[in-house]
Amino acid sequence: MKNTIITTNFNFPKQVSVYKGKVREVYRLENNIMVMIATDRLSAFDVVMPKGIPYKGQILNQIATKMMADTADIVPNWLLATPDPNVAIGFACEPFKVEMVIRGYMSGHAAREYTLGKRVLCGVAMPNGMNENDKFPEPIITPATKAEMGDHDEDISREDILSRGIVSEQDYLILEKYTRALFERGSEIAAKRGLILVDTKYEFGKTVDGKIVLIDEIHTPDSSRYFYADGYEARQEKGEAQKQLSKEFVRQWLIANNFQGLVGQNVPEMTDDYITSVSDRYIELYENIIGDSFQKADIANIHSRIESNVLAYLKTN
Repeated sequence: MKNTIITTNFNFPKQVSVYKGKVREVYRLENNIMVMIATDRLSAFDVVMPKGIPYKGQILNQIATKMMADTADIVPNWLLATPDPNVAIGFACEPFKVEMVIRGYMSGHAAREYTLGKRVLCGVAMPNGMNENDKFPEPIITPATKAEMGDHDEDISREDILSRGIVSEQDYLILEKYTRALFERGSEIAAKRGLILVDTKYEFGKTVDGKIVLIDEIHTPDSSRYFYADGYEARQEKGEAQKQLSKEFVRQWLIANNFQGLVGQNVPEMTDDYITSVSDRYIELYENIIGDSFQKADIANIHSRIESNVLAYLKTN
């Protein structure tokens, strides 16, 4: 498991600052350009696991950049180039301090809250009489406040976002519009792959000239949940678990090993065999979501590869 990228310490030309999130590390340059590196870190329940997953960063980066290309006609994004399998380069943005979560189905966090008897999530009412993984009458937007590394994101309502001035009403209306448009397009793309886009989250930022754009990742297994469409209705009728494409399998493994990111809980031991199985699962997710075979990048010296490719791009652009 040594050939993974857990953290970076690059010093690119005209570098101004470095921000390290749960999975991505962002280098800001003087010319309003950002170099975003997708590491192999694994985050679940807003906790970063102690070991990396081979090829995970490449998988997330390549899915996200492909999906940005497939949605650029309906929502502008920050992306300029992908000079390395783990790297995206784009316009510097000031991120909004909320994640726009949209849910088409009663699954994951929504289902866990529903089971506890809650019928309102982030200020949005959920109908009575629903079963886990049922489809909502209409997709619901359930925002979350963005957390720093290691901290928990928190549910927040539209009303609280506006009353606390986290986002202006004018900007928030655009975020909602973009969120629904992206989810609709993402659902269409998923359907062509025999999948159902269950829920996902989008992040947005403002460029230096005030333009709102999509940033970070989109429609990856880390930010989204997918079901296999084939057999969905039959499984719901029988009360069976749905076949999923997401990192929910990691969350379920952690739950089974008594970890949900709560105070006093310890991350269970992740053996090399388990890490290999997670890597294989991510490759499966990639191939199903993208509809093409995954080509493993050379990871013999991943840090040198990334540095060389980024420097070559910056030299000619």
